[in-house]
Amino acid sequence: MPAYILDLDGSVGALPGAERIDLRHWHDQLRFACSNGRLQSFGQALRNLLPVTSGPVFFGSGDFHHLSLPLIAAAVARQQVPVRVVVLDNHPDNMRFPFGVHCGSWVSRVAALPTVARVDVAGITSHDIAAAHAWENRLRPLYRRKLHYWSIGVDVRWAARVGLGHAFHDFDNADAMCAALSEDLAADTAPAYLSIDKDVLHSDVARSNWDQGCLHAEHVLAIIAALRPRLIASDVNGEVSLARYPQWWKRALSAIDQQPLPDPAQLATWQSQQHAVNLALLHALE
Repeated sequence: MPAYILDLDGSVGALPGAERIDLRHWHDQLRFACSNGRLQSFGQALRNLLPVTSGPVFFGSGDFHHLSLPLIAAAVARQQVPVRVVVLDNHPDNMRFPFGVHCGSWVSRVAALPTVARVDVAGITSHDIAAAHAWENRLRPLYRRKLHYWSIGVDVRWAARVGLGHAFHDFDNADAMCAALSEDLAADTAPAYLSIDKDVLHSDVARSNWDQGCLHAEHVLAIIAALRPRLIASDVNGEVSLARYPQWWKRALSAIDQQPLPDPAQLATWQSQQHAVNLALLHALE
């Protein structure tokens, strides 16, 4: 099955055997955040553009990670048994957002899908899941055991005090987290979907548009290997590209989130670095 590139921001380079779909006319509507209706319209457009099954889907900056929602919904709807969804991300992407959906608020919607057994967000080093930001997380899927966080070096002791200790798995380093997650995944038999935001990687491996985690390529490849026998579909984002939000409220939210701006002088170098990672991921996921 061929891989697909959903070209929203021009950041994904040519990949061997991949088919490119020009979707740049959706860029301003979708980047960072959009209304629920707009995301539904995009999902319908994807159903008309993508085959029922495909190889991995690459779709640009992590500012578009909420587009994993329609991709996952379409993939799991075809399964006869509930699917386990694994998200590699430096952030939980499970934050409250009352104005539609944005790149950090979509995971709870995946957890609510009837054909999803469980969602694991792994590789978090962001303090979005620390006590000071606990109220910003959507707690219902965590209480319902539909969502688990796998973090590295984050103080999450508050979770046990409110009855959520079962949903938080914190580790001292990336090796320990990767080993525990890989063992847990290898023991499962459910079909799986994998979504990779490359902000989970150390910045020495690939620079992204966001603050970054500490995983290296070998950690991600080990997790892919644990999932490979039952992987039904996957997507990859976290490219680096310049964001120029035409909407004032997106500029304001980006500033509140302290989103780092890529250095235009370094952009080509960073994208070349990203491309090398994409080639390795494509080889592992195909």
